[in-house]
Amino acid sequence: MSYDESPQSVRRRPGRSTLTVAVAALVPGALAGWLVYQGTSGPESGGPPSAATAGTPSVATAPVTPSAATPSVATPSATPSTGPDSGPPGAPAPPDRPLTGKVIVIDPGHNPTNRDHPTEINKPVNIGPTSKECDTTGTATNSGYAEASFTLDVSHRLRTLLRELGAKVTLTQDADRPFGPCVDERARIGNKAKADAVVSVHADGSASGNRGFHVILPALVKGGAADTTAIVGPSRELGERIAGNFARETGSAPANYIGDGTGLDVREDLGGLNLSTVPKVFVECGNMRDSHDAALLTTAEWRQKAAQGLADGIKGFLMK
Repeated sequence: MSYDESPQSVRRRPGRSTLTVAVAALVPGALAGWLVYQGTSGPESGGPPSAATAGTPSVATAPVTPSAATPSVATPSATPSTGPDSGPPGAPAPPDRPLTGKVIVIDPGHNPTNRDHPTEINKPVNIGPTSKECDTTGTATNSGYAEASFTLDVSHRLRTLLRELGAKVTLTQDADRPFGPCVDERARIGNKAKADAVVSVHADGSASGNRGFHVILPALVKGGAADTTAIVGPSRELGERIAGNFARETGSAPANYIGDGTGLDVREDLGGLNLSTVPKVFVECGNMRDSHDAALLTTAEWRQKAAQGLADGIKGFLMK
């Protein structure tokens, strides 16, 4: 499955008021994209995975290296690019851009070589009230396109877009280390940078028939090193902005299996959120185990739209 630190099951919260996806999602463009999705995806399942599926981890046997069946799509270099926010010595400073002075941390879920370090990634780390494993391998499509490859690709595209807007951008990992970083270190990277926003990029590994995206928001957690009191509100606003813009840009609908149709889910068991002291959300861009979503996630054109939706959501949050 995705960057869940425990097996993900459908979480519906009776009594919780349904949060409308951000206003941006309701503009005509968003609605049109949503209708296109509905017209092509067929009836939504509207319910949780079967008991047999829900209790079975979906990532244990998923290959990480893309197989021959994986679409041939060029993968951006893992070497950090200089981006438009740098130039030759003595060059005049570029004019102010919308996000000049803003610091953004992108957290690409997992690491392509986590699979080679099971001992290290299974080591427990403290996430506040409890502890969880350092990291996980992530999921993959049935054809073998790894979530770790997907997250890096989208993160590279997102970094380029944000730098064009003038932001200073840092990645928590860029396939430049043997494994991890662990979830607690991922949080510390954003905290140390004093980021204005942190977005963790993922794709889910739920049952076939479960489609769409969702944004995970931090719950109110206090215990040990965790205290999300100050970030719950701004993180929700960041998540709402991203959900609306993501729907508009990609044409994808909010998940039909989690979040009660809002595209938003609140969790208290993710160390990357619990230990953050700056606004942070996780974005599950789609379900890699569903053939409809997988066809989107493995397409470079759609990944660019996903990156644009994320960038627009971050921009809207930071320029409010």
